[in-house]
Amino acid sequence: MKLVLLPFLLFPSSYLWAETGLPALTVTTNADGTQDYSVSLQILFIMTALTLLPAALTMMTAFTRIVVVLAILRQAIGLQQTPSNQILVGMALFLTLFIMSPTLDKINTVALQPYLNDEMTSIAAVEAASVPIRDFMLAQTREDDIALFVRLADKEGQIESLETLPFTILMPAFVASELKTAFQIGFMIFIPFLVLDMVVASVLMAMGMMMLSPIIISLPFKIMLFVMVDGWAMIMGTLAASFGV
Repeated sequence: MKLVLLPFLLFPSSYLWAETGLPALTVTTNADGTQDYSVSLQILFIMTALTLLPAALTMMTAFTRIVVVLAILRQAIGLQQTPSNQILVGMALFLTLFIMSPTLDKINTVALQPYLNDEMTSIAAVEAASVPIRDFMLAQTREDDIALFVRLADKEGQIESLETLPFTILMPAFVASELKTAFQIGFMIFIPFLVLDMVVASVLMAMGMMMLSPIIISLPFKIMLFVMVDGWAMIMGTLAASFGV
C-alpha cells in the first residue's frame, strides 16, 4: 500500500500542473501578436545557442579568412609548428574582434541595449541584431556565390532582394566567398617564399650539393626576409583592409 502511495507523496502537486501549467515554461501573447517567453525559456534558448557559437563564429564573421591566411603563411615560410595553432587561433580571434567591432557596436545599439531596457522583446532583438550581421556578410559575399546557392536551393525568382535572402542561403555563400578570398591572399603570400626556395635550390644544384635539402638553407633567409619587411604588420594590415576596415 505504501508503494502505491509513494508516487503521490513524491509528487504531491503534479495534478496541479495539469490545471495551472508549469510557470517556468510560459509563453505570453501580446496585443500586437508577438510572443514573450518566460525567463526560464530564454535561458534554455541561450544555452542551446551557445552550442552553436563555434559554428556561428566560423560561418558569420571574418574568422575563416583570417585563420586560413595565417595557416598558409606558416606553410609558406616552412615552419610546421611555429607559431603554434593556439597562437594562430588567438591572433585570428582578436583580429576578428577588431574587424567586427563596427558590426558589434551596431548590434549593441539597435538590439542589445533596447532589449536590456525592456524596449523590445527577445524575438524583436534577435531580428534587429540579424540586420548588421546580414549587412556585413552581404558586403563580403560575391554575387556569383549567392546565385549558385539560390539556384541549388531552387529559389530562383522567389527572392525579391538581398535583404530578404534567407540565412540558410547566405551563410554557405558567405563561407564559399571567404575561402576563395583567403586562398587568393594566400597565393600572393606564397609566391615570394616559393621564388626564394627555387633560387636556393638552383644555387645548391649548381654547386653540386644535391643531397642537401634546400629547405634547411632557405628557411633562415625566409624568416629574415619576413622580419625585414615587417611581415606581421603587413599581413594584419592586408587582412583588415580586405574587409574594408
